[in-house]
Amino acid sequence: MEFVTSIQHGLLNGSHSTALLMVGIVILSYLLEDVAIVTAAAMSSNDLLPTHLALLAIFLGIATGDLGLYWLGRMARKVRAMRFRLVKKQKFRAIQKRLLKGAFVHLFIIRFVPGLRTVGYSVSGFIAVPVWIFTAAVLLASVLWTSIIFGTLHKLGSIDVVQQNMLLFVLSAAVIMWLVNKTLQSYFKREAYSATK
Repeated sequence: MEFVTSIQHGLLNGSHSTALLMVGIVILSYLLEDVAIVTAAAMSSNDLLPTHLALLAIFLGIATGDLGLYWLGRMARKVRAMRFRLVKKQKFRAIQKRLLKGAFVHLFIIRFVPGLRTVGYSVSGFIAVPVWIFTAAVLLASVLWTSIIFGTLHKLGSIDVVQQNMLLFVLSAAVIMWLVNKTLQSYFKREAYSATK
């Protein structure tokens, strides 16, 4: 966590080139997405990085991170012992069947449910969900997620009283992200439940 905090402080310092700031946001998004989004929104609100570049950096970090998880799953498929262990488990076969049946919808929903992304995207690679379906679902979900969160935080950061107090910005951002996440999570869980009836 100390490493993440030091990256965040270095970025918010704003004394680096635009390219280095964007690379920093991408790297931060690999470590903790939510912190990267908050940091990018704070940088944009304080004119340390143009809004379109901050948004682009966040999107690139999230999308490439998700694709990386998929390809890790694909590489894990080549490990015979792992393949044998997973394939013989009934629960894994049920997940595989469900993911392959409605891959696009399930992968889209996974983006909004905390704790499912790493496992869901890696398993997608392992069971060889077609890469074009995976990419389409992940890119669409990432655009939606990034736009909602970043846009909300950017508006928050443009309020004068919030701009003058970074702690207030971070606390407000945490509450907003939690509320948006819970709202989207309950919506998508309800939709997924309705689809299985």
